Amino acid sequence: MTKTLAQKTIMGTCENMAEAGIDAISLTAVERIAQRRLRQRHALIIGLRVLVLMVVLGGWEIGGPTKWIDPFFFSMPSLIFQQIVDWFLNGTSQGPLLVQVWVTLEETFLGFLIGSVGGIVCGVVLGRNKLLSDVFSLYIQIANSIPRVVLGSVFVIALGLGMASKVALAVVMVFFVVFGNAFQGVREADRYMIANAQILGASRRQLTTSVVIPSALSWILASLHVSFGFALVGAVVGEFLGSKQGIGLLISTAQGAFNASGVFAAMIVLAVVALTADYLLTTLERRLLKWRPAAF
Repeated sequence: MTKTLAQKTIMGTCENMAEAGIDAISLTAVERIAQRRLRQRHALIIGLRVLVLMVVLGGWEIGGPTKWIDPFFFSMPSLIFQQIVDWFLNGTSQGPLLVQVWVTLEETFLGFLIGSVGGIVCGVVLGRNKLLSDVFSLYIQIANSIPRVVLGSVFVIALGLGMASKVALAVVMVFFVVFGNAFQGVREADRYMIANAQILGASRRQLTTSVVIPSALSWILASLHVSFGFALVGAVVGEFLGSKQGIGLLISTAQGAFNASGVFAAMIVLAVVALTADYLLTTLERRLLKWRPAAF
């Protein structure tokens, strides 16, 4: 009887192992199929994007000679490409193109850095202090309701045509975006985690640095994608209003000369800069938020 029981046990174990083997093979096959479909979908998305771009550019290019689109006002892709090549090879009226890009990038990064740090600090401080948030909330709402682009003229008058006025406008554009997310992220911190940390004897400073700020990190990093675009807008608008160098000045000069190709060429350069910065920020966010579950 004992032998029969042992035989049954061994047979059951073998059956379980066989079933486990079949399941493992099935899971491997399913995973392989899923990966192949993901690659196919990724290739399809890229192909459709290229197709849409070709249709738009092709229609735009054909629309000029056929008079569907007036090239004087809207230019053509070929003329815009020629303008970019000419800027790279011969420079712009303000100097080499890369110098103009560097000036705008410098203003953008300074405004982005100062505005982000200021927004994070103020958001965390006011989010953690109910009295301060009640006192300053009215003034923040008033300041946020003012069209910030209008302040560009004030900064140009007060700070001149140099870099300071552009950086100041970029700071103002960035500050309120980052501040709002940091403030809300602090307010949305997990109360149970805060209570547990307090039970363990954490000080207020330890609560802020070890619990609240990590909880708000997703909110803060999400705002950085948007705020860099606002910083770039602030720098370009400031250059457009009055500057000695920069992409905004290129746009202003091209507009004054009724050079539509120059305006679109400068816009393309700005788009490349913005996409590159967004890619870098996305990479940084993934590295800092490895613990976060992947989005479906």
